[in-house]
Amino acid sequence: MQGARVSVAVVGSRTEADLIVGLLESEGVPAVVSSDDAGGQEPQLQLQGVHVFVSSSDATSARRILADAVAGGPGDDD
Repeated sequence: MQGARVSVAVVGSRTEADLIVGLLESEGVPAVVSSDDAGGQEPQLQLQGVHVFVSSSDATSARRILADAVAGGPGDDD
């Protein structure tokens, strides 16, 4: 990931953030998790929020991917 990093999601757990990173990366958008939880040793500190960061050049794509996922996304059979 090059350039400035931009937060595209703030969630309540590292697990949720890891799922978001997996979704973004499956769509070709590199992403990383940032959390001040002592490397996972103090999960209660995740209550302050776990951030998902992408490169500023990928921010628009990442937000679109996340919005589609929340809305059911393309190919939703409902």
